Amino acid sequence: MSALWKRTEPVTARAVLRDIGDPDLAYSTVKTVLERLTRKQVVTRVYVERTWHYTAAGTRDDYVAEMMMAALERSGDRDSALVRFARAVSPTDADVLRAALDTSPDPGGAAGDREPTGGGASS
Repeated sequence: MSALWKRTEPVTARAVLRDIGDPDLAYSTVKTVLERLTRKQVVTRVYVERTWHYTAAGTRDDYVAEMMMAALERSGDRDSALVRFARAVSPTDADVLRAALDTSPDPGGAAGDREPTGGGASS
């Protein structure tokens, strides 16, 4: 993914292989991974001059945020998981989170309409 995130234009699987720079990595492996990421909608592709060109579907930050949300969805108690996360972050990270929540136009983000889960208190 790093090879795609650093590009602004779609690139071929061969270009990704070159960017990775691992002489033991096979072209077919890169192509297979790109196709699987395309099916998962993490990567998009466009057909140019008889070759598929790939690009990241979103930024690295988008991807990490989606992974964090997916992990939260898998937790048995969403509220408890959020509380544990909030207590585990550094003071600097907590300040970043506070600032993001204070300036967010939609305080709940994409999950703003969800009902609280688990045993946590809600306001």
